[in-house]
Amino acid sequence: MAAPSTVLGGAVIAFDLDGTLVDTAPDLVGTLNVILAEEGLQPLGLEHARDLIGHGARRLIERGFQAAGEPLAAERMAGLFDRFIARYSAHIADESQPFPGCVAALEALRAQGARLAVCTNKPTALSNALLRALDMDRLFDAVVGPDAAPAAKPDPRHLEAAVAAAGGALPRALMVGDAATDAGAARAAKVGLILVSFGYTETPAAELHPDVLIDHYDQLPGACLQLLTACEP
Repeated sequence: MAAPSTVLGGAVIAFDLDGTLVDTAPDLVGTLNVILAEEGLQPLGLEHARDLIGHGARRLIERGFQAAGEPLAAERMAGLFDRFIARYSAHIADESQPFPGCVAALEALRAQGARLAVCTNKPTALSNALLRALDMDRLFDAVVGPDAAPAAKPDPRHLEAAVAAAGGALPRALMVGDAATDAGAARAAKVGLILVSFGYTETPAAELHPDVLIDHYDQLPGACLQLLTACEP
């Protein structure tokens, strides 16, 4: 087998953010619960609400209100969204933390020549703010939210834009995620798919049929090496 630096050099590994790189549920659900309380509704438990995450703030608000027993009228969304973003921006990393082993795995991949990108349905500015707050921005060559791409995941153009922004191309790229939006983008773009088993997803990650399923970030460098070796020129 080729040396890791030969296999990974120049490849782009794109990552989802919420539920994949960082456990953001405490701050996202905390913000949602503040909004629900302001509207006279009961807060949601973290374990119940964490799987509502992953489709952007508007969808989280909509699903949160539905779970709290009050389906949301469309005309209320703009005001609630603005309040959510303002509160979340001020508390973006109160409790959010990278998943165990994440930073070490990313550093190992970079040391072996890989380029790293974030491909997330979280707005780019919020993604950058979160990564800066956690001292993780130094690890990525590009951060691409849906506002910086032609369309959001699962549209493959989002993944293609993130890979291109990091200086790579799809034939030498991988997608690392936790949910159906990541799986859909990877399959449509025809790139290798690694899913984490500990993220935010209504459908268990194993049932999304990734090329590799990992339970801890210690497994990530080996999984990337495996998949990129298979697609070497």
